[in-house]
Amino acid sequence: MANLGHGLLVTVLVLSTSIWMGGYVAIGVVARSTTATLAPAQRVAFFRALGRAYLWVGTPALVIALASGALLARDHAWDAALITSATVAALLVILLAVAVRQARRMTRLRHNALESGEDPATLPAIRNGRRSAAGLRAVLGVLSLILVVLGCFMAG
Repeated sequence: MANLGHGLLVTVLVLSTSIWMGGYVAIGVVARSTTATLAPAQRVAFFRALGRAYLWVGTPALVIALASGALLARDHAWDAALITSATVAALLVILLAVAVRQARRMTRLRHNALESGEDPATLPAIRNGRRSAAGLRAVLGVLSLILVVLGCFMAG
């Protein structure tokens, strides 16, 4: 029975990690495509809807991945790999919360600019926010990949 439980837990970890990482990559592809094809007002509406929808898919997937990974690692010695994994996981959760707040702020800024008739791309706050959002996405992606690699080595 222990092998069945372990196998099911590994399956949950792999599926939830796949959803998190796959969604992360897909959003990057969608962002590039919408920038090339949609007008600013359409992009704001689209990303507002996408963000709200993905929050209910990506966040549970990440929580389930972190929880199942923690359960699988509970018998692992507290070595450098486990300490690093726990630290990276905590940073990922903290930065994800920062990224969600930043995305909501950017949506409000873009929406307000469009309502006032301004081009959102010309506003310094939006340009700066876009740069910081890109940086946050990059760091979240790197932290996610680090966790996957560390988990693979720990499962070894």
